[in-house]
Amino acid sequence: MKLVILDRDGVINEDYDNFIKSPDEWIPIPGSLEAITLLNKHGYTIAVATNQSGIARGLYSIETLDAIHEKMHHAVEKAGGEIAAVYYCPHVNEDQCDCRKPKSKMAEDIGKQFAIDLKGVPGIGDSLRDLQAFANVGCQPMLVLTGKGKKTLAEGNLPDGTIVFNHLAEAVQHIITE
Repeated sequence: MKLVILDRDGVINEDYDNFIKSPDEWIPIPGSLEAITLLNKHGYTIAVATNQSGIARGLYSIETLDAIHEKMHHAVEKAGGEIAAVYYCPHVNEDQCDCRKPKSKMAEDIGKQFAIDLKGVPGIGDSLRDLQAFANVGCQPMLVLTGKGKKTLAEGNLPDGTIVFNHLAEAVQHIITE
């Protein structure tokens, strides 16, 4: 099995400092849906691992998050692709949970679900915490410069071996031609 793990906000869809709080605010980044479809066509399974602290902050409910993810699934399916699994952490940092990135429980759970060793699996994100969570379990960290990616790159301290791309479509071209 070939697997790719994606962060959501800033990788698949536009990101906002004040959170994605409704399906109407979920807007795909140009080319991202087609990139996911291209991965699927090349035999890759796609999983999403996303921090969603807006739930703990009371900004939106789990039902609203489910509606946002339903919109995302439908948009990807309309483009001809599929996201096989979505994992999310509803907590804030103060909760000290095991799932909030940069901790790696979501990635570990994805590996268990698909019974795959995560060593070398592409893990694509736009923030340092995404890259750390993926690198900690042996994934190949890939930074996209969409969302918070440019700020993340400027701040430095990326995990060893991080590869940088302008956007998800460019990262996918690298993955399928490697």
